[in-house]
Amino acid sequence: MRIFPGELDGCVTAPPSKSHSHRAIFLSSMADGESVIDEPLLSADTLSSCDAMRAFGAHIEIGESRLLVSGGGLMAKGETIDAGNSGTTLRLLSGLASLFPRTTVIDGDSSLRTRPMGPLIDALMEMGARCSSVQGKPPVSIRGPLVGRRVSIEGGVSSQFISSLLLAGGLREGETAIDVLGRMSSRPYVDITIAMMGRFGSKVQCEDAGFITEGGGYIPHNYRVPGDFSSAAFPLVAGAIAGDVKVTGLDHNDLQGDKAILEILRSFNADVEIGKGWARVRKSELMAADVDLGDTPDLFPIVSVLAANAEGTSRLFNARHLRFKESDRIATSVAMLKSMDADVTGTDDGCIVRGGRPLKGGTIETHADHRIMMAGFIAGLNAIGHTEILSNGEHRVSYPLFLEQMEHLGVKMEFD
Repeated sequence: MRIFPGELDGCVTAPPSKSHSHRAIFLSSMADGESVIDEPLLSADTLSSCDAMRAFGAHIEIGESRLLVSGGGLMAKGETIDAGNSGTTLRLLSGLASLFPRTTVIDGDSSLRTRPMGPLIDALMEMGARCSSVQGKPPVSIRGPLVGRRVSIEGGVSSQFISSLLLAGGLREGETAIDVLGRMSSRPYVDITIAMMGRFGSKVQCEDAGFITEGGGYIPHNYRVPGDFSSAAFPLVAGAIAGDVKVTGLDHNDLQGDKAILEILRSFNADVEIGKGWARVRKSELMAADVDLGDTPDLFPIVSVLAANAEGTSRLFNARHLRFKESDRIATSVAMLKSMDADVTGTDDGCIVRGGRPLKGGTIETHADHRIMMAGFIAGLNAIGHTEILSNGEHRVSYPLFLEQMEHLGVKMEFD
């Protein structure tokens, strides 16, 4: 794929939230009855969650812009389930699998087999599950049932571990106490899980050092998925560096931590305007900023591109957990920018970007990571010369219409 620089102008709609879609699929499948999920993200990752829930007995029908889900009565069938590239499917399914007295094996592609599972496996075993893995990574084998009522888990590796325990606790009978050790990374994703559990009839008490699930199961609920700020960040940053872009379909009151992209853009002196359900960003003279990405790690690749287009030295920090994503996103973001002649240095928990000089078109390896692919694409819009991206269509994991929307905004691209 070759990307050519140019001015962007236009309006696009944010794709539905991937994190909300995953959780809605799990919760509606665990609820005893019929639920409707309106405007779900139908991508490679969320379809992996649909297939996983079908394997446990849920009936899921894909309609036009909706999922019709008949849930309840789930059971493990002793199968091996392929989670594909979806870390969310892997983690959330592990908690569910631990509730049943038959073995479930969860596997995935070569990228998923690098994702750490040790803390979650240890927590499930602490409550009585029998688990095995390949040095703490998939494929993982899980057999329940859980018997323990209190568990401790490290909070700094992945918020998905905590969400998995919360969802499983909601389906059990009786209370489950989850003690979180240390600082919790990506806390907004846990808040989304708790809020959505409430929509499906399950209460969670938030304690100083953790959570208590009330248990008792879930009830059906019709749920509309909001737009995804994580994905909207790509066209919004495109506007900041290469034109005038408006993104609709956004709920500024949603709990998504990645809505912080709007304040991050402002901190770089971007021209940001917001209204009910939309945000607009126009190209301006960008200035360096320091950004704490502890709660919003998915923004790291595209914010590093923003920093490379800003005058001065920017520091992105508190994102150590990025090393355990689809790729080591600190290393792959740094490599992406260096391939375009950016002055960037990786650190243990982020990077230092010395902006103020034009990027040059280069050749970008995506490392099978959708966010690296899309960030490199956006970087090419304000580079000297064309940028080549060696892609296998990774954007379909979270943003299926990304290329179509970029073309609508005026991006010139060629494919081999």
